[in-house]
Amino acid sequence: VQLVESGGGLVQAGGSLRLSCVGSGFTFDDYGIGWFRQAPGKEREGVSCISSSDGIAYYGDSLRDSVKERFTISRDDAKNTVYLQMNSLQPEDTAVYYCAAKPKFIGYDPCQEVDPRRFGAWGQGTQVTVSS
Repeated sequence: VQLVESGGGLVQAGGSLRLSCVGSGFTFDDYGIGWFRQAPGKEREGVSCISSSDGIAYYGDSLRDSVKERFTISRDDAKNTVYLQMNSLQPEDTAVYYCAAKPKFIGYDPCQEVDPRRFGAWGQGTQVTVSS
């Protein structure tokens, strides 16, 4: 399983970025794909995850109120890519953003809990910096 993130950068508060996560080496549409972030000195936390078969989006418990109205996750299985559209970015969104993958099985959807401890395959991360 290989995952490669891109799309990070420096943006002013109120701006937008779209992150991409391209997967290879596995059957992409059998996997839930999540976005996570880690700010300096903080633990990695779940941002959002998109389920494999039905495309349902889930949000991490700790960030749901903060990002649900601003961040949108989507996937294009034909391109083996998951996107995270981030709007109205704020300085507190500054972090390294990672994508991660986990297979979905009958009766188990890894995206139902956007918990980094449940995911074992990770990309290298992309830095997002939001200036005030």
